Amino acid sequence: MNCTLFISASRLSLPLRRFRRNFLTAARTPEATKKLPLSGLRIIDLTRVLAGPYCTQILGDLGAEVIKVEHPTRGDDTRSWGPPYASFQDGRGGPGESAYYLSVNRNKKSIGISFKTQRGVDLIRQLTASADVLVENYLPNSLEKYGLDFATLSKENPKLIYASITGYGQTGPYSNRAGYDVMVEAEMGLMHITGTRDGPPVKVGCAVTDLTTGLYAANSIMAALLGRMMTGAGQQLDIALSDCQVATLSNMAESVLISGKRDSGRWGTAHPSVVPYRAFKTSNGDFLVGGGNDRLFGLLCVGLEKPEWASDERFVTNERRVANRDILEAWIEEITMTKTTEQWLDIFDGTGLPYAKVNDLLDTVNHEHVLARDMIKEVDHPACGPLKLINTPVKYSYSTPGIRTPPPTLGQHTDMILKEILHVDDEDIKSLRIDGVVG
Repeated sequence: MNCTLFISASRLSLPLRRFRRNFLTAARTPEATKKLPLSGLRIIDLTRVLAGPYCTQILGDLGAEVIKVEHPTRGDDTRSWGPPYASFQDGRGGPGESAYYLSVNRNKKSIGISFKTQRGVDLIRQLTASADVLVENYLPNSLEKYGLDFATLSKENPKLIYASITGYGQTGPYSNRAGYDVMVEAEMGLMHITGTRDGPPVKVGCAVTDLTTGLYAANSIMAALLGRMMTGAGQQLDIALSDCQVATLSNMAESVLISGKRDSGRWGTAHPSVVPYRAFKTSNGDFLVGGGNDRLFGLLCVGLEKPEWASDERFVTNERRVANRDILEAWIEEITMTKTTEQWLDIFDGTGLPYAKVNDLLDTVNHEHVLARDMIKEVDHPACGPLKLINTPVKYSYSTPGIRTPPPTLGQHTDMILKEILHVDDEDIKSLRIDGVVG
């Protein structure tokens, strides 16, 4: 058997020193770095569901090598979160790859490893010894029993950035609670301010707490990498959905801090402090306008053929419009309902007024502006054939982040990672697979 599979923890770093890479010394060509800013970085991804995979997908889009470690038979939980599924086209069984999984796992390599055996844990630790970043989303202290906690791994790889994503953080009275997005939306106030004015609290239509946490995580990892350039030291990042949700309450929470009073509840598409700033019904849909200042309100009045409203004492300033919102918004909707959404789009085109049609998601992914901005890309999936994915959003003047590889099938790169990174031979790989250590 290959001795590197069973080397003791105290000597793990010695035979693997040649595999270690870091942000300062990674073998990257100037051209690769120019095109992909994180080229040469290795990320070990021990996350599943959404916040963690979204974070590592961002890093992968930017050029990092992301190795996704999954359970060898079940894989990421979201592989079974369907329908819908992209059907397998290569004859394998099962419904296919779920849309949920496909949305946050491009630009990654998948290796199936079981935590149940010491051999599997050793493989993960060896991968981590060669990595720049590890991202995990297990409950606090649950990886300590495997020796996959920050204290242990940082001794073997002092330059390691170790990002821990949890529902409620590594400390505090709720730290041992499991936390999905919707629970945190409820606990941390977002749900209370979301929904129609007289309706019940509702969650946001997508898992926005998970997604913003993934964004914060990616941002903090890149900041830690920059810090490592100056100090040479890695560090642990404690990233909590609850903290990120509180942070993104932004002006709404600040209003409560300033006033000392409870928030004003749910406003639907309206704004508690700006009028008119909401969606209005048309004869065939909904049309949203933003009269964010007196000039824009005047533009709206002209388009509605009610220019006199702009000088009406009840509406002449935003403060007065807020005080008289019930009258003003009712009058606006009486007019908007007389025409179609498309007619209102034509009327306000080019006026400078912020406005929008309220689209469903099929309209969105086929929207002319979305397509013109290259936000939808078609890729060739190894098991599902051609499929469309959402592209990375930021455009660079010379860098070219984007979709290099489709989301991997479960364990698609197991053999390649074992051979090329850990130098395990074919006989040992066969043994590991027979024993259920890898998949």
